[in-house]
Amino acid sequence: MPKPSTAIKQRGLLAISCMILEEDSNYSQIQELLHRLGLEGKYEDRLTKESFLEITPSVLHPEEPRKEQDLVNAFMQRLLTVDYRARYISVKAEPPATKSQKLTSGDVFGALLAESTSSVQNKTLHIHPMDIQMAVFLCADPFLQQSMVTKLSQCQYAIPLLVPFSTEIGFHLWAMRQVSKSWKTIDTSGKIKNMSLPMYQAQTPMVAFFRMGSISSSKSQLANSFINEKHNTFFHRHCPGSSKSRLLMDGVVEIAWYLPSGKNTDYFSDCVAFCNLHGDSHKHEPQRKILTELASVNVVFLSNLDMDNSDRAVVQTLCRSTTPLIVVLTDKEDQNEDAVFKIGKRKYKLALKGRNQSDVSAALRRVIRECLSDRPVIFRIKDLVKHKELKLDECSEACQSGKNAAEQILTFLKTEDPPRVKNKYLPCQGELWHEWCQRNKDLRRLHSNNLETEKAQKQLEMKGLRKQQQKQGFSELMGLFVGNLRSLSNSGKRYFIKWMAIYLDDFTSDKLSAIHQQYDEKWREALSLKKTHDKEFSNTDVKIVKTEKLQEEQSNLEQISRKLNAATLGLEHMLREMGQIYEASVSSRAGEQNLSLSYLPGLAADLLISGHPMELMDGDAAHVPLIWLSAVLKEVINKLEDKRVFVLSVLGIQSSGKSTMLNAMFGLQFAVSAGRCTRGAFMQLVKVSEEMKHTLKLDYILVVDTEGLRALELSGKATINHDNELATFVVGLGNMTLINIFGENPSEMQDILQIVVQAFMRMKQVRLSPSCVFVHQNVTDIAAGEKMMKGRRRLQDKLDEMTKLAAKDEVCDAECFSDVIGFDVEDDVRYFVQLWEGSPPMAPPNPCYSENIQELKRAIVHRASQTNGMTLSQFKLRVDDLWNALLNENFVFSFKNAHEISVHRKLEEEHEKWTWSLRSAMLGIENTMLNRVSSGNVEAVETQDLIREMAVTMDGVQGAFKVFFEEDSEKETLIQWKNTFQKQIGHLHEELMNDAKRKLDYNIQQKRLRKSLDEQMVNYEKTLFEKSKELGLKCRENQSGNPKGVKAEFDSLWREWVSALAQNAPKIKDVNISDDVISILTNFSERGLVFSQTESKMSREILLREQSALVGAQSQQ
Repeated sequence: MPKPSTAIKQRGLLAISCMILEEDSNYSQIQELLHRLGLEGKYEDRLTKESFLEITPSVLHPEEPRKEQDLVNAFMQRLLTVDYRARYISVKAEPPATKSQKLTSGDVFGALLAESTSSVQNKTLHIHPMDIQMAVFLCADPFLQQSMVTKLSQCQYAIPLLVPFSTEIGFHLWAMRQVSKSWKTIDTSGKIKNMSLPMYQAQTPMVAFFRMGSISSSKSQLANSFINEKHNTFFHRHCPGSSKSRLLMDGVVEIAWYLPSGKNTDYFSDCVAFCNLHGDSHKHEPQRKILTELASVNVVFLSNLDMDNSDRAVVQTLCRSTTPLIVVLTDKEDQNEDAVFKIGKRKYKLALKGRNQSDVSAALRRVIRECLSDRPVIFRIKDLVKHKELKLDECSEACQSGKNAAEQILTFLKTEDPPRVKNKYLPCQGELWHEWCQRNKDLRRLHSNNLETEKAQKQLEMKGLRKQQQKQGFSELMGLFVGNLRSLSNSGKRYFIKWMAIYLDDFTSDKLSAIHQQYDEKWREALSLKKTHDKEFSNTDVKIVKTEKLQEEQSNLEQISRKLNAATLGLEHMLREMGQIYEASVSSRAGEQNLSLSYLPGLAADLLISGHPMELMDGDAAHVPLIWLSAVLKEVINKLEDKRVFVLSVLGIQSSGKSTMLNAMFGLQFAVSAGRCTRGAFMQLVKVSEEMKHTLKLDYILVVDTEGLRALELSGKATINHDNELATFVVGLGNMTLINIFGENPSEMQDILQIVVQAFMRMKQVRLSPSCVFVHQNVTDIAAGEKMMKGRRRLQDKLDEMTKLAAKDEVCDAECFSDVIGFDVEDDVRYFVQLWEGSPPMAPPNPCYSENIQELKRAIVHRASQTNGMTLSQFKLRVDDLWNALLNENFVFSFKNAHEISVHRKLEEEHEKWTWSLRSAMLGIENTMLNRVSSGNVEAVETQDLIREMAVTMDGVQGAFKVFFEEDSEKETLIQWKNTFQKQIGHLHEELMNDAKRKLDYNIQQKRLRKSLDEQMVNYEKTLFEKSKELGLKCRENQSGNPKGVKAEFDSLWREWVSALAQNAPKIKDVNISDDVISILTNFSERGLVFSQTESKMSREILLREQSALVGAQSQQ
C-alpha cells in the first residue's frame, strides 16, 4: 500500500499542533503521532480528495495496513466506500510472543500474586482510531473535509461540530453543508409526513452530553443507546482499537441525529440532535457554555457528588436554569427502585452503579421524551455563527468570493417561483431546444411522399429555431454565471460551484417537497382506483365511469410530473444553457465567423477535468447535443492531450442503486435519492495514478451514469422508446457496462438488452465491441452466487435464444449473446448484499456491501488492464457515430423485447397476405368493370356496387384476421397491435374503393368523350375541309408563287384548329418515377430504411437512367 507521504502533499505538523498550546506537555506526543502517520512536515498544501480517488495499485492488490504510515490511506479508502469499519482500522502485526516469569516448580499461585516485571516505559501504544480520523480531518483541505463529514454521516457516525485549536474553537459549517437526512414524522392528524433537509438548516431539539472530571462509565456509550443501540454512533472506550492514548479528541464536540421512521417503535417522534463534548468539560469551558445555552436538555456525568468548588458552581448554575437537566452519577449506587429520580421541576438524577444498562437507557429515553414534549428550545447548526468566540471555516478569501458570486446570482431568484425560473432565465434549453430535437429526429424519419421537400422543410425549421435561440442569448443570470466561471481563481471557482449547488437546492427544496407530496397522494389515489377498475363489474356504465376517472387521474399524474420537472433546477441546467447558447451560435451563418463564444467549451472542460459531472445526454429532451459535446471534448484534449480512457457505464431500472454504487466505488458525486433523480446520462473522469498507468496503459476511467429505466411516472410507449435508445447508446459507448438489477430477477433488463442486441445488429456501420457485467443488488442469501447457477444458465440461454431470433430477422451470423456483447456467465454475474444493515433511516451501510463494491472495482480495473481502452478523440468520434446511427434507427426501439419484434414481423407477414387478397380482388373487380365499361354495358358505377363485389373477400380477410388474433399461440403479445392493424385494413379497403371508383369514373368519362368525338368527327372533317379549301383559295389569290409561305400559314392554322378541338380532352399527368418507387417500396419496408437507400449513390444512378429513358421515349413520340 503506498505511503500517503509519497502520493499526496500534507498540511503537516503545524496544522495539528496548533490544536494545543505549544508549551502543552502533549506537544511531543502529537509530533510523534504525526510522524508515525506520515503526516509530519510543514507544507503549504493540504490533503486533497482527488489524491485518494485515484486508481492506485492497492485496488488490484488490497492488503491490510502493515505499517502505521499506511493507516491514513487505508482509513480514507474505506471511508470513501462508506465502510463504517474504517474507524476500526489498525496495523496488522504478528501477535507478540507470550512472556512468562521464572517460576519455582508448581508455584502458579505465586505467579498469580506477583506483579509483572515487564517495563512499560518504552512500550509504544497503538494509534487511537479517532486520532487517525482527526489527524486526517485537520490536515485535509476544505473539500476533503466536506467529503469526510458527508461519508461519516452516511456511515451513521457522529461528525465534528466544534474543534479546538490554539486559543480558538473551530466551527466546521462548510464541512457540514452536504450532510442531508431524511425521516418521517407523524403530525397531529396522524398523517405521516416525509422530511428531507440539509442538517445545517434543520430546526430540532438538542440534547447535550458532557462530563465533569473522570468517570468510570462511558458517556458516549450511553449516548449511543438513545440513537442506535446496535451501532457505535459516538466512539467510546469499549470500541475496537480504543486506548488511553487518545490525543486529538479532547474538547471536540460531535453531533449526531436520531431520525424517526414514522412507526410506533420510534424512540422519539421527531428528529433530535445529540451533541457530545469529549473530554473533561471543566477544561473546555467555552464549548460547554455554548452547548448548555443552546441545549433543550442537558445531561451531565459526574462520578459522584463530591465535587470541587468550580464544578459545584457549574452544577448549581445548571440546576437553576430553566433548561431540563439530567445528572448521571456513574460511581454512586442508589437503592431506589426507579432508575431516574426527579429532584425538581424538569430536573432528574440517575445513579448508574449496579443498574442494568438496558433499563437505564429506556428510563433516560422516557425522561428525555417527556422533557422534549414541553415546547423545547429549538437548535439550528447554522445559528452557531452568532457566537463570536467560534472561528468559522468559511472565512477564507476563496470561499467568500465564491459565496458572494453565488449570492449575486441568487438575487434574481429570491422572488421567483421555481417552476418559472427556467423559462425566464434559461430559455434556450426549453421549448425551442425540444422542438429542434424533435425536428432533428423527424429529419431521419420522414413520412411524406415527397421526401426531399419534407427534408428541406425540416432543415429550414431547425435553422429558424436556432436563430430564435440565438436571439435569446445570455440572460442576466447566465451572464453572471459564465462571468464568474471566467473571472474567479481555480479555488474560487470550486467554491462557487459548490455554493451554487447549495443555494439552488435550498431555493427549490420546499417547492419540490410539496410537489413530491402531491404526486405521492395522487399516485396512491390512482393505484387504488386501478385496483377497483381491474375488478369485474356487471354494470357497463360503472366500467365506463371508472375508466374515465382512471384516465383523468393518470392525466393529473402526468401534469404533476411535468410540474416536478419544471421546478427542478440545478447546475446541470446552467451548464446545459451554456451548451445551447454555444450550439445556436455556431449553427448560424454569423456564428461561423463569430468567435466571441468560443471560450464556453473551455469552461465546461475545466469543470469536467476538476471532477465535476458533465451531461452527456439531455434527459429532458432525450437528445445528445453533439456540437457542444464535441467542442468540450476537443477542449479537454487540448488541455490534457489525447489521453487514453476506459469507458465504464451503468444501466439499470429506476431506483436500483446505480448512482449509489458508482459513488461508493469511485467516491463520485452523482445525484442519489429514492425515485428518479439522474436524468439522461452524465460522465465523470477518475484519474489513474502514475504507478498504475504503466500497468493499465490508461490515464483515466470515464464513468457514465444514467437515469433509471422504466420509470413509473413516465410509463408508456414513449418511455419504452426512450429507454431502449438510452440503453443502446450507453452500452455502445462503454468498454464495459454494469447492468444493475435490484434483487434476483433480471426480466426487465433482459428485455432491454434484447433490444440493444438487435439494434447493434441493425447498426452495422458502427463498429462496437461492448461487454457487460450483471450486478444483482439486495440479494439476501450470501450463498446466492453458488445457489443461483441455474438462474445464470437460464439467463444466458434466454439471451442466446433471443440473439438467434434477432440474428434471423436481421440476417446476421451471430449465434449467441456474447457474439454481440461480451459476456461470460461464470465471471460476469455479481451478487451484492443489501445496502443497509437494518432498516433506514437509522441503519448504517452494510460493510459487506462495501466489500462487494471493492471486489467489483477490482474486477473492473483488471478487465481494463486487459484492454487498450480508447483515446478521448476516439471516444468523441464514437459518441458522434453512435448517436447518428441511433437517430437513423427507429423501428426496433418501439418494442419491449426481441420476442415482440419477432411476433410483430410475423403479424406483418400475415398483414401482407390480407392486403394482397384485398388488392388482387379489387384488381380483378376493376378489370371486370372496365370490360363492361368498354363494351358499353355500364353507364355509371356506385361505391355500393364495389362494396358488394368486395364483400366476400373482405369477409374472408376479417375472418382470417379474427382467427389469427384469437387463436395464434402469441395472441397475448399480438393483442396490443389489434386495433392498429384493424384500422389499417379498414383504411386500405376504403382507399381501394375510392381508387377503383375514381378509375372507373375516369374510364366512363373517356368512353363518353370518345363517343362524343366520334359523333362530331364528320362535322370536324367537313369543317376542316371547308377551312382548308378557304385557305387554299386565299393563298392562290395572294401568295401563289410562295409554297413555303403557304405551308407555314397552313401549319399555324392547323395547330389552332386542333387545339380548339382538343380543349375538352383530359390533361396528361406528369410521371414522377422517384415518388412512385418510394410509394411502392414503403408498402413493404420501413420508410426510414427506404429513404436512407434512396439517398445512396446507386439509387440516384438508377433513377437517373430511368428518367433519361422516359424522356427519350417521350421525345421519340
